[in-house]
Amino acid sequence: MTALTPARIAIRAPNWLGDVVLSLPAVRDVRRAYPNARISMIARPSVAPLYDAATEVDAVLVVEGLSREIGALRRGFDLAILLTNSIGTALAATLAGVPQRWGYSTEGRGFLLTRGAPVPNAVRGRSQVHYYRTMLSALGIPTSEALDTSLTVPSAWKDAGRALIGEGRFFGVAPGAAKGSAKQWPPGRFAKAADRLSDELSARAVLLGSAADAGAAEETTRAMKAPSINLCGKTDLRAFAGVMSCLEAVVANDSGAMHLGAALGLATVGIFGPTNPQETSPLGRKAAFVRGVAECSPCRHSVCPIDHRCMTSVAPETVIETLLREVRS
Repeated sequence: MTALTPARIAIRAPNWLGDVVLSLPAVRDVRRAYPNARISMIARPSVAPLYDAATEVDAVLVVEGLSREIGALRRGFDLAILLTNSIGTALAATLAGVPQRWGYSTEGRGFLLTRGAPVPNAVRGRSQVHYYRTMLSALGIPTSEALDTSLTVPSAWKDAGRALIGEGRFFGVAPGAAKGSAKQWPPGRFAKAADRLSDELSARAVLLGSAADAGAAEETTRAMKAPSINLCGKTDLRAFAGVMSCLEAVVANDSGAMHLGAALGLATVGIFGPTNPQETSPLGRKAAFVRGVAECSPCRHSVCPIDHRCMTSVAPETVIETLLREVRS
């Protein structure tokens, strides 16, 4: 491949919070490869604010829809690196006239890329971190083996989070999950775990998630005996991260909250059923997961077509003991 030293790089971010966290090592690889370039993230509103906590990034351009994405990319970029798989993001970079467009040749979009790479079988069944990094390596960008997804939120975010929950000791409970109900542990089990953890940690539970998770959060709080604070659907991403930075631990489904908790260094336990923890487990020095047992797992269904046996096989006691072990480690 010919050498290229771009002055202005656009990185198209993934669209889901968990994927954004798992792509951070790849963003850091790009920064190491091009230390003098100006790096801008192109991201949807739902995830864009998180990049304000990533020191490797110089700017964040918020986009929604093809026309806005094309407009954002028409800012003199030399190179667009697409961490997404869609033909739409490759089309936007092409129509914007970005001279170098790199990414995986997925969805038949290879003809729109100036450097494309197939998805190798070797990345399947490994952490999503390797999915992004393998692409960079195939396109000529040196990568590291470090699995560093760590983040430190700005002090203003943490202050705002503390204002929402007050003083004291807290842990997080994230009973929702995007992309369907199959990934959700039953609210009654979250409640049982949260009650015991309130006792063990001498801390109060904070229910976290988006507006779409409000139903699961309400069911959980109704089933709990210990007092809790329900912030589900009541925070934007900055406040969400700010609250999480004030917590001591978090228990969550396979979700963005799980990945963010691990990235912030919290004792974190993710609960897995229909998804594969080898691909999307939380990464952090105090992160762990519990996996349900079922012959049909991982199925990757968004809604369970049978009896949700993978998630209902996970006992609250297992989750509690796993989280306490991480807290005490």
